[in-house]
Amino acid sequence: MRLVGRTPHPTALNAARRARELRALADGAPVDVLVIGGGVTGAGIALDAASRGLRTALVERHDLAHGTSRWSSKLVHGGLRYLATGQFAIAHESAAERHLLMTRLAPHLTRALAQVVPLYAPGHVRRGAFVGVGYGLGDGLRRVVGTPGSVLGPPGPIGRAETLRLVPAVRADGLRGGLRGWDGQLIDDARLVIAVARTAAGYGASVLTRVEALSATGDTARLRDALTGEEFAVQARAIVGATGVWAGELDPGALLRPSRGTHLVVSADRLGGADASLTVPVPGSSSRFVFTLPAPHGRAYIGLTDVPAAATVPEVPEASEPEIASLLSTVNTVLAEPLTRDDVLATFAGLRPLLAGGAEGAADADTSDLSRRHAIIESGSGLLSVVGGKLTTYRRMAEDAVDAVIRRDPSLPARPSRTRGIPLVGAWPRERASEIAAPARFVRRYGAEAPFAASLPDGPGGAHGVTAQELQWGIAVEGALGVDDLLDRRTRLGLVPLDREASMDAAAAAFERADVDPV
Repeated sequence: MRLVGRTPHPTALNAARRARELRALADGAPVDVLVIGGGVTGAGIALDAASRGLRTALVERHDLAHGTSRWSSKLVHGGLRYLATGQFAIAHESAAERHLLMTRLAPHLTRALAQVVPLYAPGHVRRGAFVGVGYGLGDGLRRVVGTPGSVLGPPGPIGRAETLRLVPAVRADGLRGGLRGWDGQLIDDARLVIAVARTAAGYGASVLTRVEALSATGDTARLRDALTGEEFAVQARAIVGATGVWAGELDPGALLRPSRGTHLVVSADRLGGADASLTVPVPGSSSRFVFTLPAPHGRAYIGLTDVPAAATVPEVPEASEPEIASLLSTVNTVLAEPLTRDDVLATFAGLRPLLAGGAEGAADADTSDLSRRHAIIESGSGLLSVVGGKLTTYRRMAEDAVDAVIRRDPSLPARPSRTRGIPLVGAWPRERASEIAAPARFVRRYGAEAPFAASLPDGPGGAHGVTAQELQWGIAVEGALGVDDLLDRRTRLGLVPLDREASMDAAAAAFERADVDPV
């Protein structure tokens, strides 16, 4: 299968391209589809629309992946959890989209992740049987959508010694073995968003960060350049909001019940340096688990809560102390050396834009039981908003949104979606990664583009071995306009305060070398 493709236009995003395309938009360049929101859904809509030949612009008031899209669990889910709650259509959709991401669209940004449930006596037989049925159903979905065993292996029981090898931090006392399942892991969720946005740019979309939509209807938006303060109006054949939990700011009729998912950041050494996910049942629940995830920079993440969020939506959600305590308490039930609050280097939380209304949105419903389905809502003014959904199914959400645009305006070219067959920038067959002539670190981050990133001039680097070339690539190719963009979303060094502080000078130096003033 040929994964590396060429786009009709350059894919690099940078300050110069932003200035040029923003001026054209302000001067009245014709637009078929204006997308508001630069998360994974908005970027996906821009790619779908542009690749169908529609004149497309995307505006984001902050940076790409500034909101919920960078606070996920960094997983491409196969839908197992949705099977447990009877959401079979969503489970199938999730497995199908995982298949595309791992085999065709972004094999360079994804990998197989072992999920290990340790089994302790007493009760290990019953627990193993229950979890085993779930893993078996999930594997059935894998086979139905065609994901080969060479990409995601079949689940099965493992012995005590293998459990300790895979997740060495678990306590050995009472351990009888474990169950191992498989799912997909993203190298970095923000990197996926940037890859989708750049691919959209390669099909002619204007991707404009630091541009705020002050108001929007079905065909007119009032925009403001956050860097200059200039305001201007844009006419478009259709305007689509992809602002997630902030949908109500543009369309007050978009009814959502946001829930907060919190993760902890700890040193990977405290979990034995495991490259697998330690998966721990939540006491009192038959379908919820807390899990650990290997992460970049010698870290590991522990998640995930699912609690109702406040009605007022913050720009950057924060973890609550009860959530932190709950995650520690659950994971500590299986650790030989329990984690303490002092082990938590940082936290992050994201808000899920869950649909409200009907039985699923009843006021007394637990947010963990609400559907992860997505919907396209049309306001009285004609503005289309994409709500609900999740990161793994971004491509399908985007396809449905552009289909809705075309159905509403028959004069637009009625081409079908092409995104099932469009590899994202850098895509390269996973089994052929050794053919890329670049250091392994670059191959893991940039795929087929690794040799170009590695060839940039050297200079001061950031913490944990982040190189000057990576920082420069973020500015010259990935659209970083400021130090926060580099540290928080291109390298993720900003997640831990000590790493951020240690990398500030290198990030500033990268802008000096690029001869660009950071915003």
